[in-house]
Amino acid sequence: MRFSVIIPLYNKALYVANAIESVLSQTITDFELVIMDDGSRDNSFDVAQEAIKGHDNCYLFQQENAGVSMARNNAVATSKGEYLCFLDADDWWSPTFLEEMSHLIENFPDAGIYGTSYIIVNEAKHKTHVAPVGVGQGFEKGYINYCQVYAKTLAMPLWTGAVCIPRPVFDEMHGFPKDIKLGEDFMLWIKIALKYKVFFLNKPLAFYNQDVDAANRGVGRLHQPKCHMLWNLDFLADEEKSNPDYKQLVDNLRSYALYPYFLSRKYHEFARLELDKVDWSKQPKKTREKYKRPLAWLRIEYNLRQFASMLKTRSCRY
Repeated sequence: MRFSVIIPLYNKALYVANAIESVLSQTITDFELVIMDDGSRDNSFDVAQEAIKGHDNCYLFQQENAGVSMARNNAVATSKGEYLCFLDADDWWSPTFLEEMSHLIENFPDAGIYGTSYIIVNEAKHKTHVAPVGVGQGFEKGYINYCQVYAKTLAMPLWTGAVCIPRPVFDEMHGFPKDIKLGEDFMLWIKIALKYKVFFLNKPLAFYNQDVDAANRGVGRLHQPKCHMLWNLDFLADEEKSNPDYKQLVDNLRSYALYPYFLSRKYHEFARLELDKVDWSKQPKKTREKYKRPLAWLRIEYNLRQFASMLKTRSCRY
């Protein structure tokens, strides 16, 4: 069997049938679908069970709640495909996703990971658009420097719902880190990208749904440092010293993603220590100046922007 499609499932009863249907509607059939319910408290399991009824290439399992990484890893352990693809239960694919991946594998077999462009769906804010991945204008497909491309716009060139990984590469990297709640996918992608070629098809074939209730999304809230990718990259400390592309990427991620933590009273000191690692001479002037402004004023300004954004989102929904 060529592909194993992995769907982790947790409290996504409203969305999972659409995700499953997008897999079952693929233009090729050489795949199995493995769904791992991570102890959902709603009727997600029942909805998924009904959606795969009559399809003998679909498998549904349950585990006690252990997080998305363990759900994916345990689903992979039960699967048999040569190549692994991942789809979260609230996202979906274009019908040709697996067919396009199959072509890439045949034509570029030495890649350690394959990715495609994707569409960000945020209907509540009327902002459905293709992710602004930092490849050059006119780029259609080819091998990319993952760190350079990611650092340009901080739009993920490898997003979980639009990648394909050879099983031996996944096994070599020991899958997704089980204790990371935010950025567990990045920690796997970066390990692969630093050792293997990354192939990117600049064609949107997947849909990243951002209309989901924030309570069921990993982004948009502050996680404990021990569960956040940026506090868990010490294993790449030597890479940060020797690889300028990786250094630029991780510094850009720090200066952008740690800003809410820097403003937080609870996590301010944790963020400050991590931000001390940044080479500020290579950050934009606007970013450098932002961090130099009085902390009290930054907090007021940030809270006002968050409040305005919340009001705008609510007005768009009603």
